[in-house]
Amino acid sequence: MSTATVFTTPTGRISAPEYARAHGVSAVDYLRARGFVHEMTDEDGLREHLESGTRTFYIGYDPTGVSLHAGHMATLMLHGTLQRFGHRPIAVAGGGTAMVGDPTGRTSAREIIRLEDLEENLRGISAQLAKYLDFEGGQFGDNPAAMMVNNADWLLKLEYIPFLRDIGRHFSVNEMLATETYKKRFESGGLNFVEFNYRLVQGYDFLHLFREYDCTLQLGGSDQWSNILGGVDLIRRADSEKAYALVQPLITTPTGEKMGKTGSGLRVWLDPEMFSPYDYYQYWVNTDDAMVETYLKRFTFILDDEIAALVSVQGEALREAKRVLALEATAMAHGLEAAQQAEEATRRLFGGPGVDPRGNGISADDASLPTTEIAAADLTDEFTLADAFVAADLAKGRGEARRLAQQGGLRIDDEQIGDVDVPFASVLGDADAVLLRAGKKRFKRVVIA
Repeated sequence: MSTATVFTTPTGRISAPEYARAHGVSAVDYLRARGFVHEMTDEDGLREHLESGTRTFYIGYDPTGVSLHAGHMATLMLHGTLQRFGHRPIAVAGGGTAMVGDPTGRTSAREIIRLEDLEENLRGISAQLAKYLDFEGGQFGDNPAAMMVNNADWLLKLEYIPFLRDIGRHFSVNEMLATETYKKRFESGGLNFVEFNYRLVQGYDFLHLFREYDCTLQLGGSDQWSNILGGVDLIRRADSEKAYALVQPLITTPTGEKMGKTGSGLRVWLDPEMFSPYDYYQYWVNTDDAMVETYLKRFTFILDDEIAALVSVQGEALREAKRVLALEATAMAHGLEAAQQAEEATRRLFGGPGVDPRGNGISADDASLPTTEIAAADLTDEFTLADAFVAADLAKGRGEARRLAQQGGLRIDDEQIGDVDVPFASVLGDADAVLLRAGKKRFKRVVIA
């Protein structure tokens, strides 16, 4: 790539991976500097391997849900980074492995997913992967097009006895039981034979991709280290060839929990129908101060120098860094227009130049605000104002709504309310939209559909 070529992030900033590549920075050094490296096999060998030509690598995504979530973001960004360094990514949808169930990090067996549900999940995940990977080619310079394959296409065709003979013989039961994943499940008394096969079928994925597509590198999270090593070792034993593994550290919140959920426990889905762009923006803009630099490095493509400048301050001054993080992350997942609308709604709700910091003066007529629809047919005398706050996810139940109202924490538009047990229809009047508020920072526009 020419050093004169400029590639940008979704918001128009210079994109760090392409910039680093143009200036001779190796992919391995870039990944390490951005915090993507926890462990890798043969660092010197992998560095030379990636610098000596276009390489094919893969990451697997088990379609156990209808959408990916923010917890997948580290993997998505790692995937997209190496493509921006000119390598070919394969996204492996685990239609086959999901039917086995990954025991990693589990104290009980995963629920078996129906084949038709897996196929539906794959459709949603495919659209989300396209936000982070280039499936056409050339979007980031001379990068090759990404591929997406479903391991059900080869795993479901395997014959059991030949698989045991040709693949199973390369795996040591003693070694597998010594790994943390199987050790914990075994000691809890819950390891079943189906789960015990997971490492074999995941290792076979790597061997299949190596043979079919010359795929020589698997990436993943650090909790997958032993499974990925199983594939590297299988390629060496079965084909006498060398492959590589690189895993990134898992990101946890300051309280030690895995990222990907809001403070109230809601999953931060990438599907805008399940978690709105506005709420997605809020998730990132409310990042804990201690995590801002880590998140900027791992979840955006902006330059290191800009990140350093943004996090060189403390306290309230970090708001700008959080704003940039939220805008970049939301633009990546939902597009620039949706991200800008979420940012503008946030500015007007929570303060900014020329805006009342309490959110006064904003209107329920503004369609850019986070919105919940309630069907007109539901507006019976039994459907109370408390029910409306619950439907808008501003209260967990009628009891909490009453408690918040007694504390003076609930408002409709700009008016404080005390009684939430009245019919919601009685407070609507002729309006078909109102703005419900809980506390200082929680708002929801409610529209009667």
